[in-house]
This record gives sequence, C-alpha cells and structure tokens, in this order.
Amino acid sequence: MSKLNGPGTRGLAFVEPTLFDQSVPGRRACDLPPSDVDDGEERPGAKIPQHLLRDEIEDFPELSEPQVMRHFQRLSQWNFDVDSGFYPLGSCTMKYNPKINEAVSRLPGFTGLHPYQPPETTQGALQLAYELQEMLAEIAGMDAVTLHPSAGSQGELTGLMVMRAYHTACGNPRKKILLPDTAHGTNPASAVLCGYQVVEVPSGEDGVLHPDTLAEYLDEDVAGLMLTNPNTIGLFERHIAQLSDMLHEVGALLYMDGANLNAMMGITRPGDQGVDVMHYNLHKTFSTPHGGGGPGAGPVGVVETLAPFLPNPLVIEDDDGYRLSSMADRPMSIGQVRAFMGNFGVLVRAYAYIRELGAEGLKKVTELAVLNANYMRVRLTGHYPIPYDQPCMHEVIITTEGTGSGETNNIDVAKRLIDSGFHPPTMSFPLVVHEALMIEPTETESLETLDAFCDTLIAIRGEIDEAPQVLKDAPQNPVVGRMDEVTAARKPVLRWTRE
Repeated sequence: MSKLNGPGTRGLAFVEPTLFDQSVPGRRACDLPPSDVDDGEERPGAKIPQHLLRDEIEDFPELSEPQVMRHFQRLSQWNFDVDSGFYPLGSCTMKYNPKINEAVSRLPGFTGLHPYQPPETTQGALQLAYELQEMLAEIAGMDAVTLHPSAGSQGELTGLMVMRAYHTACGNPRKKILLPDTAHGTNPASAVLCGYQVVEVPSGEDGVLHPDTLAEYLDEDVAGLMLTNPNTIGLFERHIAQLSDMLHEVGALLYMDGANLNAMMGITRPGDQGVDVMHYNLHKTFSTPHGGGGPGAGPVGVVETLAPFLPNPLVIEDDDGYRLSSMADRPMSIGQVRAFMGNFGVLVRAYAYIRELGAEGLKKVTELAVLNANYMRVRLTGHYPIPYDQPCMHEVIITTEGTGSGETNNIDVAKRLIDSGFHPPTMSFPLVVHEALMIEPTETESLETLDAFCDTLIAIRGEIDEAPQVLKDAPQNPVVGRMDEVTAARKPVLRWTRE
C-alpha cells in the first residue's frame, strides 16, 4: 500500500467488545442502599404495583464503573469530529466551533432557565433573542426574523407555510413550487409536506438558472421558486434579481435556501437581491456544532409583507422591557412551529459568534471561505475533472467519472481518504454531477491542511491509474473496514443477541 499524506488515524489497535460481551455476573458499578422513604399505602399511586416490578433484566450487562467509562471513552476516540480533523462536507459548512461560544452558552444564567419562567425573570435571555433577531435580519437584508425552527429543514417548511398563509390571505394559496435541479436536497420534501406540487426547472450548462428558462414555467398557479444561492454546484445565481422580478410580476415569491450563506454574508444580502423569505442555518454559517441529528437552528427571515404570518411568539420590545408576542398581538400568524424559544443554546452560540466577529469579521469569513475553495479548485485542476471549471464560491465539485480504466468510483476515493485520516467530502451530490465529490473547506482551515488534503487526493488519483485495487480494498487503517452495504441494507442487525 502506498503511503499518502495526511494527519494519520486513531484507534487502530483492536475491536472494542460490546458491553454484553464484557459482562461478568455479579459485577456492579455502584451499590445503592435500600430506600428509607416510606411510600405508605395511603398515598394513591405511590407504591408501584408488584406485577410491574422485576428482580432481573435478562442478559443486562453487569460491569464495573471503570469498564463502563473506558468502553465509552474508547468509542468516543474512534469517532471523527471537527475538533480532531478536517471535515470537508460540501453544503454542510463544517467549520471549527470557537470554544468561547461554548463557554458563553454554558453560563448559569442561560443553562438554569426554565421555559415557563415569567418574562420579568428572563429579561436577559429575551434581550439576547431580540438582538439576535435584529442582527440576522440586518445580515440578510430582511425585515423580520423568527428564531423558532429547530433545523434548516424545519426552517424551509416554516418559510413555505408563511408563503402559503400569505397567498391564502390574498385569495389563492396556489399549487406549485418551482425547484431548480441545483436546489438543496431537502427542498422538494419541504414543499410536498406543505401541500405543493414540485416542478423541477433545469439549470443551464453553466450551472445557474436562466431567466428565459424560468419564463417557461411561470403562471398564476406558481406560489414561488425555492432557490439555493450559492447553489449546490457552488456557483452564485447571478440572475437572481431578474428572476425575482419575473416571479413578482405573476404574484409569486422568491424563497432562498440559506444553507450556503457562508459564501456571501457581509458581501451581499439576499433581501437586496429580491428574496422574500429565507432560512438561516445557525449550525452552519454561525458556527454551532452539528451533525448526527443536531442540535440545529433554522431561523426564518421575511420581508415586511410576510412578517404578519411568522410563527408566534416573536420577542418584542415595549416600555416594560422584552416579552413574547401572543396571537392577540399577531392574529395572522401561522402559530407555533415548536415549543418555547427554539434551541436556545444554539441561539446563544450564534449570538456570541456574531458579536465576537462584528460586521468586518463576518465579511472576512466569507472572503476566506471563497478563497480556500478556489485554492483547492486550482490545485486539483488537471488531476480530476471539474464539471464547472470556473471560479466558485465556498465549495468546489470534482468528479471521478472518466478517470482511470473505470474500475474505481467516487466511493472508492472517499474510502481511500479515510486511510489518511481525512473525513471524505459529500458524495454523489448534487445529482446533476455523476460521481461527484463536493468539497467545502470553510474559512477555518489553514493552508497546510488544504495542501495536505489536496496532496492526498492527487496521490489517490495516481493510484486510480496504477493500483486501482488499493482503492477497492480501502479503508484498511480504521478499526472497521469497508462494509457490505447491500447486505447491511437487506439484512440489518438491529439488536444484540446471545450466540
């Protein structure tokens, strides 16, 4: 096996047994004394009925405290995370998360709050939320923002619900949502969940949506266009202002998926481009840890005409301080989309990030993210096909299609990257690029890291030509090698059983 450049791997020594396999009968991590609380029969429901109690749980692991601690510690060290290595997932913006944000979010005044506390005891938290609403509105050029949605996908659905409420109030909810073939992956599902028919609109050979193409799909049944900008090819939709004008002429709205806001904040604002509604990914652009299902936050910003339909409650300021709005304040609201004030810890982290960087700092973030992506594009030119070989925004797409003798594909390249300690990029997306590898370095990575990653990809390109079997056998360094994905999907093992 040829040696590739990279940061190395971790946890190579052995396969960790399950807790069931480590179990020893009679072993205990702790020994609790009998309860000395009298749960007298006179208190109805206090005593658990005998038929609901059991003395033992069959095959339940019996372990010491050190065994339990070491087991989970070892497993945690085998996980990959952004604190331990480069995480170039395209369209995910897996930037390093500053630890000052973590410290601020853990202040007792935030972590000790109860969601049912009266407003007069939570003025600090409400002020933070109010200021974050205002800052996000300013960054994107919108007029009002809700912080409620728990993720970008819920933000999409919320934005569409606001659009539907607006159209309904105008007398016609309309039927169709237009989606470019370069849209973010969750957009179609959100539109269908909101009751719309999805109509795909093809982008041009240059990777962006053109006005003459959009014109073919516009009619009185179109509720709006969901445009990802920059799109999932990593290109800025340069016709966006004209597209917006065309939509408005037929009474439709422009929704912008804000997943890629990291490529333009501080430089240009969606509201100034004609966007009517958009969601923000605080867990991407504003540096909150994410992955594995959460936590996330997908605030939604809208122009003034849509503001009355935003979810309740919003944080509002009056003579007595800050409070949460009610349906009496905003009778046209679509109502609540989740309980309480969203994922509040995520909001605190985003607030700290924005306050720390300021306007100039956020602009610098964008400049570095775009610079890093274009640096990688230039370094990989000539080694891998680049389907849209032009200056990109925050991410660059390469493909393995047409490389070597055809024995290898993008999955093999991704598996081989793991042998050098790199997390693979996003694969096979967007769908308009076959065998795509979508690389997003973000602004937090150094020149040395970018070079190490590019050097490794270039070395793998040599193996595609000279030793394709090495890629087919990868990865070999991690604890777990390549899975039989077909068998895993058809015959999943979902629970442990004693052999």
